[in-house]
Amino acid sequence: APLAKVDKCRKFGAKIIIHGAHIGEAKEYAEKLIASSGLEYVNGYDDPPIIAGAGTIGIEIIEDVPCVDAVVVPVGGAGLIAGVACAVKTLKPDVKVYGVEPEFAASYTAALNAGEPVPAEVTPTLADGLAVPMVGPHAFEVARHYVDECVTCTEKEVSLAILRLIENEKMVVEGGGATGLAALL
Repeated sequence: APLAKVDKCRKFGAKIIIHGAHIGEAKEYAEKLIASSGLEYVNGYDDPPIIAGAGTIGIEIIEDVPCVDAVVVPVGGAGLIAGVACAVKTLKPDVKVYGVEPEFAASYTAALNAGEPVPAEVTPTLADGLAVPMVGPHAFEVARHYVDECVTCTEKEVSLAILRLIENEKMVVEGGGATGLAALL
């Protein structure tokens, strides 16, 4: 997980356990932990209420920009794009919804090619918040019906997008958040 997110969670009093090389290994560990401790696991990108919550972003986009033609959404586990795309396409079916994921973690593209979620190779990427080795099955089932196209971006494009956001917008964003702009550069 990005260090900024980990630090913010700690400040809220969360007990942080970092385990594994990527979110897939962390999820496997969490599932073992909950089985032995009686805790509940809420998947941050594949839990249906989480996907529905992401849909509120799509609603806000339509309310704030009623003449929107296209929406570009970063893709990791596919929960964000599933919710956003479902809401946008429900309210304005003609709006195009594009996904973008780092080429070093293209799990949604792999799922599209296979017709179902499959493990994808994930290597270190600047867009580490999107480095999910396999999209969620619930998220994929929703997204595949509403997303018009998904593209990948290179590390060079992500780094350039981060730089442009710093230079032009005075914003410091993590790589995953910069992928939307990276796809447009």
